[in-house]
Amino acid sequence: MNHDNKAITWSAVCSVDDLVPNTGVCALVQDRHVAVFHVKDGTDRLFAIDNFDPNAQASVLSRGLVGNLGERIVVASPIYKHHFDLKNGECLEAPEKSVAAYPVRVEKRTVWVGV
Repeated sequence: MNHDNKAITWSAVCSVDDLVPNTGVCALVQDRHVAVFHVKDGTDRLFAIDNFDPNAQASVLSRGLVGNLGERIVVASPIYKHHFDLKNGECLEAPEKSVAAYPVRVEKRTVWVGV
């Protein structure tokens, strides 16, 4: 369930083959700008968070640098370099500026994001 206690609506975003490892892409999912990331660090994982960086007031998170801080897999915003946890959307430097995280699944090589 999402934050509104409504059923999740799944939307097809792209083929998993279209995602370059350790980078992100932006997709319009149910009228939301969502950043989808393919992280390859020994295992292949997909994450989705809001693309809008509330610190910079711009839709730029999909263009950020993917990496890790300790055990956390993060994306660094390309503008002010704030780090967002890809699992839960938490902004490490300013938790009050965290973003939403969304479930991701792959079916027959198609990436689906739920909102």
